[in-house]
Amino acid sequence: MENQEKTTVNRREFLHAFLAAAVTYTLAACGRRPAGDTTPAATAGATTAALPSQAQQLAPTPACGDDDDVTPQQTEGPFYTPDTPERTSLLEPGLAGTSLLVSGAVLTTGCQPVAGALLDFWHCDDNGEYDNVGYKLRGHQFADDAGRYTLETIQPGLYPGRTRHIHVKVQAPNQPVLTTQLYFPGEPGNANDGIFHPDLVMDVQETAGGREATFNFVLDIA
Repeated sequence: MENQEKTTVNRREFLHAFLAAAVTYTLAACGRRPAGDTTPAATAGATTAALPSQAQQLAPTPACGDDDDVTPQQTEGPFYTPDTPERTSLLEPGLAGTSLLVSGAVLTTGCQPVAGALLDFWHCDDNGEYDNVGYKLRGHQFADDAGRYTLETIQPGLYPGRTRHIHVKVQAPNQPVLTTQLYFPGEPGNANDGIFHPDLVMDVQETAGGREATFNFVLDIA
């Protein structure tokens, strides 16, 4: 019992220290084009409001330290497109919608950050339509050395038959891909969506420039 209590305390101390450090992380690089990226979606949209430079961090969802509770897997859906541009901002000139900043970390069930994890995001536009020809509102990025990621985008609209959501694939280096979806709290469609999962709801805050959302992915690393 004593060893188990010490293990629990150590995990809590690690998580507290990790999140304290993450809060101070500046998102100055958000929206910066990677080398060679000439796609228009790598620039901030003229019609979208300015985003805050920093977002709060959440404890992992599900709770860190529970080896049985990894982030739930969900369907890919019919509109996935491979080989998306590498970028942390999906904003582009003329893109309508409420500005949304999503941030968090990729962690193992043992509370360890997954450096270099791949995150591939895609979602519909403000009118509920997906770009199935190009790469609008599609892009991938890699978590930093502390497992942190940041995504600048807009709040997705309502796709017929679904509640508001964001698709994402997460992959630790040399590990299987986790395909899942992220949801918004308080959406009327959550209760009637057959795919909706409460463990995938982001923490969302209103800001002067739009909305900030946080979510930490927990992976079962072999």
